[in-house]
Amino acid sequence: MIFITSCDKLSFSKNKENQVLDTIVDYTAVDLSPSFPACDSIINKTEKSNCFRNTIHKKIGEELQKHALSSQDSIDETVYVDLLINTEGIIEFLELTSSENIKKQLPALDSILQLSVDNLPKIFPAIKKRFPVATKYRLPIRIVLTE
Repeated sequence: MIFITSCDKLSFSKNKENQVLDTIVDYTAVDLSPSFPACDSIINKTEKSNCFRNTIHKKIGEELQKHALSSQDSIDETVYVDLLINTEGIIEFLELTSSENIKKQLPALDSILQLSVDNLPKIFPAIKKRFPVATKYRLPIRIVLTE
């Protein structure tokens, strides 16, 4: 009689518990969104993210209202502002994506948005695995001007 078995079926150690490591990291999502001090007390992840987005829209909108924008033609378009929030909570203006019409009608919009972002306060950065991380956001801003 011949008996064949593999070594992995034999147990030589008393501790069979293997520690499972969480090695899969989703780089497209954070555990906690960046937040302004007014939003920091919110516990729910979705509500905290919405509070951040609403607050940043409001603050940039208030800054834009300080500038008198005018154009020859009526404008009702959406532009996209790309922002980077670094690990220290400083918001940096990256890029403005807009149509050629906006670029032609409002050539100073880029610098006005840059100034608006520079005037934003320092915030709490996003958190991933208990560490602050840099995040990139694309904010849509609707520009409505009448003749």
